[in-house]
Amino acid sequence: MSYEYHIGVLDEEAVVAECGPMRLVIRAWKKRQPQIEIARGAAEESIRCLEQVACCRMVLSRPVTESVRWPKVDLAIQMITSVKAIGDNDLTPMAAVAGTIADAVADWLVDQKMDRVIVDNGGDIALRLEPGETATVGIRPQVDNQRVSHVLHLDGSQPAWGVTTSGIGGRSLTRGIASAVTVVAASASVADAAATAIGNACFVEDGGIVQVPAESLDPHTDLAGLSVTTEVGELLPEKILTALESARQKAEVLAQRKIIRGAFMTLQNVFAISDGLKPYIFPVSGIGD
Repeated sequence: MSYEYHIGVLDEEAVVAECGPMRLVIRAWKKRQPQIEIARGAAEESIRCLEQVACCRMVLSRPVTESVRWPKVDLAIQMITSVKAIGDNDLTPMAAVAGTIADAVADWLVDQKMDRVIVDNGGDIALRLEPGETATVGIRPQVDNQRVSHVLHLDGSQPAWGVTTSGIGGRSLTRGIASAVTVVAASASVADAAATAIGNACFVEDGGIVQVPAESLDPHTDLAGLSVTTEVGELLPEKILTALESARQKAEVLAQRKIIRGAFMTLQNVFAISDGLKPYIFPVSGIGD
């Protein structure tokens, strides 16, 4: 199956690949010099990755706890492995799709001998840094707003990083009420699945929260039969803290299991940071207590 897609140069350091809902911004350097032509090759690779996943999308939309014949395709296997690592029974492998594709493209660039790589798949970011290389990633307190409140400083002390975000107003549906949940892990695939799970855990009962069946918003959703959040009214401070604490506890459990490094969670301009992320995160401006 072939898809219509567009690949173009975004600026002197970046190439963009667009195909359907996927939009990747690809940056690669060698010895501090941007490698545009190799990034173009990575953009072509991203289309091949998308096609590989699309071929098995129906089965990958089933919960990982179901006994089905899972596809023996590399990217599908990685998606399944990442979601199983989280341990939530209601997650499907599609919870890791964007991060998994970002990882695959980043790893392709490493195979081309790039020493600094940043692949951004709609906010789900895979980074590859050799020793001595660094990267700064902005964190948005609202998924649907470009304002950055904090930054992450990452380095080559580990070769691979994943930084992904989930929340109300994002590309995917969510069962929680977080304005944004950003997760840092050793891969974007795992971080993507974890951000979904932590975002789902950010919840509290309140009359101002509107939820609807997932399939009423998207007939092809992998969340059929589950309720997803469409609106969150203004919450009392104690309810905000209760929901954030639920998300923080989920993040700490995953961090203790060495699944993620940590998470940054925001709900209506109040934020929480799991302990493992605190050495890497710095405020740009205050957004809450």
